[in-house]
Amino acid sequence: MNMVAIVTGASAGIGAATARLLRERGFTVYALARRLDRMAPLAELGIHCVRVDITDDAALVALVDRVVAETGRVDVLVNNAGYGSFGAVEEVPLEEARRQFEVNVFAAARLCQLVLPHLRARGSGRIINVSSVGARMYQPLGGWYHATKYALEGLSDCLRVELAPHGIHVVLVQPGGVATEFPRVAAERLLATSGDGPYAGYARRYAATLTSDADGVSSPAVVGRAIVKAATARRPRIRYAVGRGAKATMFARWLLPDRAFDRVLVALFATLASIAARRGASRT
Repeated sequence: MNMVAIVTGASAGIGAATARLLRERGFTVYALARRLDRMAPLAELGIHCVRVDITDDAALVALVDRVVAETGRVDVLVNNAGYGSFGAVEEVPLEEARRQFEVNVFAAARLCQLVLPHLRARGSGRIINVSSVGARMYQPLGGWYHATKYALEGLSDCLRVELAPHGIHVVLVQPGGVATEFPRVAAERLLATSGDGPYAGYARRYAATLTSDADGVSSPAVVGRAIVKAATARRPRIRYAVGRGAKATMFARWLLPDRAFDRVLVALFATLASIAARRGASRT
């Protein structure tokens, strides 16, 4: 019998690439997203595409019940769904901050709760949580987003220890720069929240860096392949840092004291803003 995987946030980017690659490896894949129409290419590959709002508890319960009823098992959960809502901590409405935690943290935790009885019954399985290099570093105007990723990593570390006696592996995947919709969405939210007022100058410069087409951004398939490796390896690593700049960022964060890292971050931000401005000028 084929192994069964559930992948959230599968309408595009990392989620879509992961669903496709898992299917190629022989998995029965259930791909979840709010936009069913955007998953049509996955459906053509024989992937089960399900329209689900992952903040809807009843929908998550029904989804897991359906998977178990149709296949009799769950082997791998890939919590990939998430988004970045950038803006100054002072200016982001708490309702939006809570929404980001609902999507990036609580939905992932709820799916873990729902699949774990089935994984424990089999005495095996994988929970793969897609985090970010943003869980180990930070950026100005990204406080709430980074807070969700820090929280997801803390949750995953605790889960890993709790579930080890049950034969279940918990893995964190930490993408760096990847060609997805994330930068555009983050930049739009940043400008909507902090494009005017005391943080406007900073916000506009930073939004330009998010949307600039810098060279070397990795394909979502790079992250997808790491997820497939985590799903199939006999002894997966605890963390996979993949994508543009991921390993370098992790090393710099480990090496540098906080104040030194702050200075590097400010200098890097200024450089990227200057590059983005020059590119913008060259196009006009």
